[in-house]
Amino acid sequence: MMTIVKRNFDSADEVRPFDDHKGHLDLIETDHGPVGRAVFEPGWQWSKHVKPMAGTDSCQAAHTGYCVTGRLKIVMDNGEEAEFGPGDFMEVDPGHDAWVVGDEACVALDWTGMADYAKQAAAMA
Repeated sequence: MMTIVKRNFDSADEVRPFDDHKGHLDLIETDHGPVGRAVFEPGWQWSKHVKPMAGTDSCQAAHTGYCVTGRLKIVMDNGEEAEFGPGDFMEVDPGHDAWVVGDEACVALDWTGMADYAKQAAAMA
């Protein structure tokens, strides 16, 4: 049986705020796994605003996504780096830091790395 599913991130199944009100993750659960819309406000950095929740030295999630607005710089633990902007597709392996570049919020969609991303430790236990 074929179906059509329509969902809106403004009515997400779960919203996970980042520390210091520097953005949030809107999560939609689908039959094929979770999809996230991350809103990273200017000044957001993974190592400052998600690391305390994750408890790891760098982000250990893999990401497959698309940058809708703003700019995001990603630096891998090995020093490799890239900057993403509107229209850019990204695949990022675990082991990285990331931050917003400039004074515009970065909005990104992610199909692979959001199941446990920015999940409060107490909620994961």
